[in-house]
Amino acid sequence: MNAPLRINEALLIADRALQPFQCVAWAPQDGNGDLSLSVIDRTNTRIGRKQIPSSAYTDPAQLEHLLEEVREELSKGGYQLQSWSMPH
Repeated sequence: MNAPLRINEALLIADRALQPFQCVAWAPQDGNGDLSLSVIDRTNTRIGRKQIPSSAYTDPAQLEHLLEEVREELSKGGYQLQSWSMPH
């Protein structure tokens, strides 16, 4: 997967990477193209958050790195994620 990702593809990948938790993403109204990504547990509590610049979510390698960071932070917080690898 070397082609630039579209936002929908990046969001699907992020959602799968953070299972069994819910991934909620939105673009702030400032229009700079960045995404705010929140990870929500089953009680609707936000357990993680990451700001993703547009340059990162369109680049598969950068997106993979950021998602691995989020997964690592959640694991350190005691949250257990399903196994995941970046689709290629």
